Amino acid sequence: MNMILGKRHIILAALVLVLGIAVYLNWTFGGKEGGFNITDQLETGKNYGDAQYVDTNTGDENDELEVNAASGTFFSEARLTRQKSRDSAIDTLTQMFQDTSLSDEQKSQLTVKAASVAEAIETEGKIENMIKAKGFSDCMVYIDGDRVDAIVKTNGLLKEEVAQIKDILVAETGAAEENISITEAQ
Repeated sequence: MNMILGKRHIILAALVLVLGIAVYLNWTFGGKEGGFNITDQLETGKNYGDAQYVDTNTGDENDELEVNAASGTFFSEARLTRQKSRDSAIDTLTQMFQDTSLSDEQKSQLTVKAASVAEAIETEGKIENMIKAKGFSDCMVYIDGDRVDAIVKTNGLLKEEVAQIKDILVAETGAAEENISITEAQ
């Protein structure tokens, strides 16, 4: 038998050796603590690269700053929740509208519902801007049919301020005063 080693045999042996070293190093240094294990990924449901919230409080801030941060978070989260629910409702309306089995009457009802959602969005934004123009730092307004709820960031509402807010809500929505709710948030 001819035992002559050619270039191909040497290259193949070197590649197998390098691959073996790479697998060994990966196994040694890529344990559960530091490596990416696909089975762990599937079992825990975590996604690498997902955003993580970081607490920036060092404990040195005074209570006023913490209250302001908490209320700012409340309004941010409330706006996000409101936007998500609206997006979901609009998607549902869009899918229903694209259904070919709907009658013309059902499609016209969906059109009216979509128009009322759009009008509520516009009116809520307008009212929020008007309340902020009265000197309040932040507010949220929810319109649901004939019910209007307002959440205002304040350290205490005066009777005059409540009257101003109610005047804005009644003028813009036409809601009865018993259907209006004003809540303070600090």
